[in-house]
Amino acid sequence: MTHNDALTDRPSAPWWAKLTGKKQTVIPVVRLQGTIEASQRPNRINIAVTGPLLKKAFAVKRAPAVALIVNSPGGSPVQSRLVAKYIRDLAELHDKKVLVFVEDVAGSGGYFIATAGDEIIADPSSIVGSIGVIMSTFGFADAIARLGIERRVYTAGKNKSTLDPFQPEKKADVARIKQLGADVHEVFIDWVKSRRGDKLKTDYDLFTGEFWTAKRALEFGLVDSLGDMHAVLRQRYGDKVRLMPIAASRGLFSLKLPFVDTGAGGVSILVDDVIAAIEDRLLWSRFGR
Repeated sequence: MTHNDALTDRPSAPWWAKLTGKKQTVIPVVRLQGTIEASQRPNRINIAVTGPLLKKAFAVKRAPAVALIVNSPGGSPVQSRLVAKYIRDLAELHDKKVLVFVEDVAGSGGYFIATAGDEIIADPSSIVGSIGVIMSTFGFADAIARLGIERRVYTAGKNKSTLDPFQPEKKADVARIKQLGADVHEVFIDWVKSRRGDKLKTDYDLFTGEFWTAKRALEFGLVDSLGDMHAVLRQRYGDKVRLMPIAASRGLFSLKLPFVDTGAGGVSILVDDVIAAIEDRLLWSRFGR
């Protein structure tokens, strides 16, 4: 399948339209909810999970626009860019307007994706921004020394043990990691500037990682207006506008079952889920959510 084939697959008209023959204004709605990472866990945003939903939404021929609900504290910069770029590819191919509605948070990678919209509409109390990059780890070198533990590491390549948490921090490692962060930050900044253009306020540094309420972000040009999806869509397309939620199908075998002991592998899966839940909580808590 070619790239264009992946973008142009179109569903048939909805069943209610076939039965009634009414030509209502249809707006497909895709919810982008959760942290952004390549994992296939629930409440994750990534190109593998989100791509098919976006493709289906943009393929609705009669829809003049696609509505995206964004509620994310961020995550993977790579997945953020892949999803945002795919949204723009689809919008240009199908010649549709993209309306982004921010709920609780469009922070960091969540804001990266939000800027793929032609317009960003947010609730006045939404949190918006955090245009920056963060990398964090722990250091246990002193702790294991006090316990009398000796760390032995053998590498081929002098930089393979960069940021090993059980070894003392090295200035050269820190410099390389900071440069990595700066490179990724530059990609983020360039994308935001290319999408928001002259809308951005230029007498304030918007790229420090700071975040604001949408009411304040409106003054900076980070969002276009304040409001909610239902009111905005009714105002623009009339009271008879019909929203078409686009969501992944949930069959019996897609349900997440309670933990079942399957030996060491089962324990590993449980630990991974607990760690993922903690990481999620930390990301959301940065924005008071």
